[in-house]
Amino acid sequence: MGLYEHTFLVRQDAAQSQVDALLEQYKGILAAGGAKVEKVEQWGAKSLTFRVKKNRKAYFCFMNISGPHAAVAEMERLMAISEDVIRYMTISVEQLEEGPSAMMRRRDDRRRDEEGFNMEDMS
Repeated sequence: MGLYEHTFLVRQDAAQSQVDALLEQYKGILAAGGAKVEKVEQWGAKSLTFRVKKNRKAYFCFMNISGPHAAVAEMERLMAISEDVIRYMTISVEQLEEGPSAMMRRRDDRRRDEEGFNMEDMS
């Protein structure tokens, strides 16, 4: 049984409900293939460094997956023919990361800095 980190990008004009539906669809495909989705994170809409299929922005989604490679390959096959998914990448890892990913930790740190900074505390 393999361990995988999978990230995919959904086109910029998709609604949040469409992104959620895609996540549920792919989780169902993985479950049908005997794989288990350990963690799902939505990183939100972000600007891309360069255009990808005429998109300047995309919704980023991340999944930790444990299961057979065949299930992951089937999910990737369906992503390749989907018009909503503009890019995807799966990497095999030795172990799955516990807790939030680096992207989510960075977002939390930024939010804490914005909320925690108070000019009155400096006097």
